[in-house]
Amino acid sequence: MDRFEALDAFVSVADHKSFSGAARALGQSPAKVTRAIAALETHLGVSLFHRSTRSVALSHEGAALLEKTRGLLSDLREVEHLVMGGAANPKGELLITAPVVFGRLLILPAVADLLKEHSELSARMMLIDRNVRIVEEGIDVAVRIGELADSSLMRVKLGTVRQMLVASPEYIARRGTPQAAGELARHDCLGGSGIRYDNVWRFGPQGKTRVTITPRLALNDVAAGIAAAEAGCGILNVLSYQVADLLRAGRLVSLLETDMPPPLPVQLLYHASRAAMPAVHLFIKTMRQKAAQKSWQDSLY
Repeated sequence: MDRFEALDAFVSVADHKSFSGAARALGQSPAKVTRAIAALETHLGVSLFHRSTRSVALSHEGAALLEKTRGLLSDLREVEHLVMGGAANPKGELLITAPVVFGRLLILPAVADLLKEHSELSARMMLIDRNVRIVEEGIDVAVRIGELADSSLMRVKLGTVRQMLVASPEYIARRGTPQAAGELARHDCLGGSGIRYDNVWRFGPQGKTRVTITPRLALNDVAAGIAAAEAGCGILNVLSYQVADLLRAGRLVSLLETDMPPPLPVQLLYHASRAAMPAVHLFIKTMRQKAAQKSWQDSLY
C-alpha cells in the first residue's frame, strides 16, 4: 500500500472510529488497513490513534494530521479526476454520498447501470445519515434532503419527499388514531438519532408548530425504527420513500396527513470544479432522467 492509500486508510479509520468499519468502507481486509496505519505511524514516528478493545480515538498528533490530510486527498482526487476523466468518456472513480435508505433504494440502481455501461468508470458510495463536508472530504456529488443554507455549491433539484407519521394497523386498533398533533403525548412514539430525528416533531403549513415527544422506544437506525413501527411498538416520524412499499402493502398506515409540514426537496450538490468532469456530468444527467420517470416518483410515494 503506497503513502496516499495509507493516508486514505487513516482518514477512514478516523471517520469510522474503527479499523473494521474503515476496512468495510474501503473494500479491504481489516489486517491490510491495520498494516497501513502501522506503517504510516512508523514512517511518521508518532502514534496516530489511541487504541483499546472497545474504541479507537485520534491522538493529538493524529488530530493534527487529519485536517491536513483531508485537504491533501481532496486535491489529489481533483487532479486525478481532471486527468483521468478529462476525456469525453467517463473514467476514474466517482465519489457519491447519500442518506442510507435513499442511496440504497434510488441511487445505487443508477450507479449500477452506469458501471455496466462504462468499463473505465468506478464508484465509491458513502451511505451515511449525516451531512459530510463535500469539499473537504473530496465528494464529487452529494444527495441532500431538506432545505439548504446558502452555499457556493451548485445544486440540481430531483424532486420532493414528504414527512410522515406512520404506525401499524395493529397499533391503531389497540391505541386508536390520533386526530391532532397534541394527542401524540398520549401515544407511544418512536424516537431516533440523526440529522432530522430528534424529539421535536414539526407540523403545520410552515412546520412552525412543534410537539415535543417522549420516546417509548428510541433507536439509532432508520430501518430498525421502521421494523419497530411495523411490529406495533408505536408511531414513527419518517420520510415517504422510506415506507412507500409498506404503506402500499397496508403493513403501515399514514397518520395526521393534513397536519404535516410541506414536502422537502431532494437535491444533488456538487462543487463548481466538478461540473465539467464527464463522470459527474453523466451521473447528474442520469439522475435527472431517473427522476422524470414515474417508477422513480412512485418510489418516493
